[in-house]
Amino acid sequence: MVGGKSLRSSFSAGGATATQRRRSSSISQVRAAATGDPDFLADKGETGFKGLIHNPKSLGLALFASLGGVLYGYNQGVFGQVQVMSSFKARYWWILGDDVTNKTLKGFVTAILELGAFVGSLMAGPLADMFSRKSPMLDHRSSGANATQYSISGWCIVFMLGTALQVGANSQIACIYAGRWFAGMAVGALSMLVPMFNAELAPPGIRGSLVALQQLAITFGIMVSYWIGYGTNYIGGTSYDRATGVGQSSAAWRIPLALQLVPAIVLCIGAVFIPFSPRWLMLKGREEESLMTLSRLRERPPEDPTVQYEFRSLQAERLVEREAAKERYGIDTVNFRVACLEYKRLLTTKSLLHRLLIGASAQALQQWTGINAIIYYAPTIFAQLGLTGNTIGLLATGLVGIVNFVFTFPAVMFVDSLGRKPMLIWGEINMSISHAVIAAIIASFGPDFSNKAAGNAAVFMIYWYIVNFAVTWGPLAWVVSAEVFPLDMRAKGMSVSSATNWLNNFAVAMATPVMIENIGYKTYIVFMCFCLVGLLYAIFILPELKGLTLEEVDHIFHDTSGAEDLARRERIAKQIGLDKVARDIQHQETGGTGAGSPLDSAGEKKSSGPFRSEV
Repeated sequence: MVGGKSLRSSFSAGGATATQRRRSSSISQVRAAATGDPDFLADKGETGFKGLIHNPKSLGLALFASLGGVLYGYNQGVFGQVQVMSSFKARYWWILGDDVTNKTLKGFVTAILELGAFVGSLMAGPLADMFSRKSPMLDHRSSGANATQYSISGWCIVFMLGTALQVGANSQIACIYAGRWFAGMAVGALSMLVPMFNAELAPPGIRGSLVALQQLAITFGIMVSYWIGYGTNYIGGTSYDRATGVGQSSAAWRIPLALQLVPAIVLCIGAVFIPFSPRWLMLKGREEESLMTLSRLRERPPEDPTVQYEFRSLQAERLVEREAAKERYGIDTVNFRVACLEYKRLLTTKSLLHRLLIGASAQALQQWTGINAIIYYAPTIFAQLGLTGNTIGLLATGLVGIVNFVFTFPAVMFVDSLGRKPMLIWGEINMSISHAVIAAIIASFGPDFSNKAAGNAAVFMIYWYIVNFAVTWGPLAWVVSAEVFPLDMRAKGMSVSSATNWLNNFAVAMATPVMIENIGYKTYIVFMCFCLVGLLYAIFILPELKGLTLEEVDHIFHDTSGAEDLARRERIAKQIGLDKVARDIQHQETGGTGAGSPLDSAGEKKSSGPFRSEV
């Protein structure tokens, strides 16, 4: 996921002359300004990470968002460490013991979190739209009641309940199942809510950086969980005798599970002090509150042209949604029924279904590259490669976390310059090679690995796989899912794509231990085959969307809905005076002369007199 400018503002049609590109860029800028596209403001100030530094409030929001990512990443990585610790395996020996041949229950202990996350991600979106990103109840201020419950805080409480069940688990595995289910629901909800909420609060120019920071925070959380698990594994020793009850303390696994509470508590309390989303306030008709919230967030007076532009863009969005709902369904209120009908339209309209299949396929293929097989079962996989002893396996797993974190940075830096297709193709080729080499080494030298050099080569290929995933399919599957949908269907398309990701995450977590036990090295052949499918997808199915405007993307999918939506936005934006506000911003930049303004050069009449807000 990247900033909106890279998704819509650039024009990179092959063979276009420099003059054509400049003219197209000017036209795109005019249309973006005239329709209330917030990317028009993204070019008016500091952007990216530099924009974070120059805007303390935005930096605070970014750091707050990163806590949600750390929580998500830590939870993803910690259980892979815990389930191979001696005292934990001894407590639940009939499921996790080395001599247990049925690995289905072991897979379910891990995968139940993903199943809960699937449910949570589907619940979070509709609840957030109905009751706000913060509040699960409407803020009935007219009746004197205050909103005392918060959506993000509420899901954090659900997460803390799940964590408490796991930390305090007795010898009954039901405590682990229940704890991971509730924690999974919360993780699924927060993985969608926190980035969405912070993106709605942030200035347009730094939204891409918030996404990048979120991805880095997830990999940072995974890395931290690995090394904490490596350290606590020494509490009471690294072995445990189930017959005598002597050996590693249960604190070895309770502490890393309990440490999840730290970011959850901070996130839970912090949500109380952040403002309501201006977009949600506008959708609920609370325009004055929306304007004042925007003013405080941007640290500018309400009459400032940039604040007014963003405010009126939200107005236009609300009016566009209501008018579209009236045209399609005869209802001018975007309620639950309309939302369901919009999902039906997504699934039954040929061009939209085509887009959905591309976005959801990217998410499914990302999971079946085998990444979470390694994230969840890295110690088990390293043991399969001849690294004996829990301590050595956990150490090697910790290095996986470092590699995954470090090599996420190149993806953030190069995705806009190299394009999506070349990076995805490169990733699948190298991940396929990695899986093939690992399978060949295990088949030839396993399972005892008397040839240590062969075992070391297989370990290296695991790291090489992680490098290529972190640079390519890790972030880019989300980029593709965001870019492929038109504006009016992006949130719904992303929710289905995200649910697809969690569902396939669950399938991988369930299947991996069963495959390792029953087909051994052929497990990597399975993942290699999926990588080859992903390669064909990237070459023949996925269109290159880097730098294309919305109209150009619509043309690729033979879709006219985007043009209809754009025309509707232009008309409504003109009705509420959004084009005048855009011209005022242009005139401020040129000292009030209007020279060089794309809006003026497009033939629009210049605004005259002092700026006034006309709602």
